[in-house]
Amino acid sequence: MQVLVRDNNVDQALRVLKKKMQREGVFREMRARRAYEKPSEKRAREKADAIRRLRKLARKQLQREGLLPAPKKKVMRAR
Repeated sequence: MQVLVRDNNVDQALRVLKKKMQREGVFREMRARRAYEKPSEKRAREKADAIRRLRKLARKQLQREGLLPAPKKKVMRAR
């Protein structure tokens, strides 16, 4: 993973790096590898993740069809 530092702005480069690592799932994997996970706990977690994904997919499908209201968009304020 590579991040360019522009104008000696290390803080911005760090923010970009953290965002990239978050998107790649590095932090989640580090937390998962911190301690041993029993096979039964792993199965339960994977099953819960699958259910969460399916519900999200179904919710997005209903929003596209107009049966559910679309989520409110976040308002970006100028600094």
